[in-house]
Amino acid sequence: MKKFIPVLAALVIFIIFGNSAAAQNKVDNSLTPQEKKDGWKLLFDGKTSNGWMNAKSKTFPANGWDIKDGILSVNPATKAANGGGDIVTIDKYTNFELSIDFKYTKGANSGIKYFVDTEVNNGSLASIGCEYQVLDDKNHPDAKAGINGNRTLAGLYDLIAPKNVNDNGFDNWNTARIVVNGNKVQHWLNGQMTVEYERGNDKWKELVATSKYKKSPGFGEVKEGRILLQDHGNVVAYKNIKLREIK
Repeated sequence: MKKFIPVLAALVIFIIFGNSAAAQNKVDNSLTPQEKKDGWKLLFDGKTSNGWMNAKSKTFPANGWDIKDGILSVNPATKAANGGGDIVTIDKYTNFELSIDFKYTKGANSGIKYFVDTEVNNGSLASIGCEYQVLDDKNHPDAKAGINGNRTLAGLYDLIAPKNVNDNGFDNWNTARIVVNGNKVQHWLNGQMTVEYERGNDKWKELVATSKYKKSPGFGEVKEGRILLQDHGNVVAYKNIKLREIK
């Protein structure tokens, strides 16, 4: 019995630390068996631009975006004529849970938009949509613009300021999550909910009327739309982009 106890203890330690190491070493841009069972799908395979296109040209830009080492990133240094720009998913979504890892550089600005209608007004408003703000709040001036912080990280850009923001800072990975179920929407950052709202009601219409979107009739009220990653001219990286449709 005395010999059995140390063996049992060693086995427990192996299981605990083995599982921990496996979790830490999970391959980027992949799905676990449980995620597949739960209906998750990858929107970025880590190698190609499959499933993405420029919001206006409808083709993936030849430059301005890099795909390297499993990371999709905005790269202003490679941008040339007719390159870069906002990219959107080819598919449209209605009710969903979206998870994205992102990393911004010092002073950078970008955004994750949803309910984007690239065809509205014949494409002149191709990049308009509800925006999960990606921003270096400490080093970008836009954090002090807007009203009461409604242009800061993990907020609903120019509409609702975030709460409980747990930012890992520039040059570190963060995880954004956006949950849409009907008209109810949530923003999450690193496991904490930062924004919760309902679109389409009177309160929503009042918010839009005092925002930069006031001249966009029906803003944020489309039934389905594309997911957009914004090229704001700064280096920002994305990976582990996955989505689960809510039936």
